[in-house]
Amino acid sequence: MANPVTDHILDTLSAVDDRALDLAMAALALADTARPGRCFEFYVTHLGILVAEALREAGRVSMPESARRRGEVLRSVLVDRWHYHGDVETYEDLDNADLMQVIDRRKGLPVTLGILYLHVARKLGWDADGLAFPGHFLIRVCGDAGDRIIMDPFHDGVEISPADLRALYKSVKGQGAELAPEAYAPVTNREILLRLQGNIRLRALQEGDYPTALSAVQRMLLIAPSDFRLWREGGLMHMRLGDLDSALTALERYLGIAPPGPDRDSIARVMEELRQGRS
Repeated sequence: MANPVTDHILDTLSAVDDRALDLAMAALALADTARPGRCFEFYVTHLGILVAEALREAGRVSMPESARRRGEVLRSVLVDRWHYHGDVETYEDLDNADLMQVIDRRKGLPVTLGILYLHVARKLGWDADGLAFPGHFLIRVCGDAGDRIIMDPFHDGVEISPADLRALYKSVKGQGAELAPEAYAPVTNREILLRLQGNIRLRALQEGDYPTALSAVQRMLLIAPSDFRLWREGGLMHMRLGDLDSALTALERYLGIAPPGPDRDSIARVMEELRQGRS
């Protein structure tokens, strides 16, 4: 049975102002629609418990103003008390990109764990952002005086020094790569959700599971319906799975918003072949 809370979140996902978007609730809704039937309220309650415990922990020091102390509060609750950590043993498991499963298992990908850190920090009124770091999601927490730290949710919320950040960047991009500011620029809530679903899509494609990959693309379209590349990708996946009507519908949407270019012309030819094959 459809969950009305999930339906409402997903129906408004593309229209709500990004700053007003509740990141963790949206991630729960996406998980719920991917695998319905779980108790949505249980996970919402758990989020509330995390926030309440962080508030209680922060209150012991009269609400911390420094970024470092705020990071300590987040680690105290998420790591020390609830034992959230990165899944180093079964990293590729799709459950790691499902926030409900991450809450159940207390382990996940950097981005899903990061969503929990960001949720708690923001509910306490702290300035916190996800960062556009390649290959490994990181978060930034700011203090009232403008001080800030970068944390790694996958590795128990450890604070990342500038030297650590450069080393991590080289491990992802190669030893000759030099860290640039855009590699750790803040990202929007929608970009975080797209990164989360992109993880599911990528892992499903690697396993040859096209139905699961297509479902991830369709959820990405709920987040970013104006992204013409997603319509193209979804249309081609529908075609591969033999659903020609859905393929044509998606590719028509692609043609309606894609900029002129060779790829657009190529897709137009593919659509003409599909129509001829149906007649």
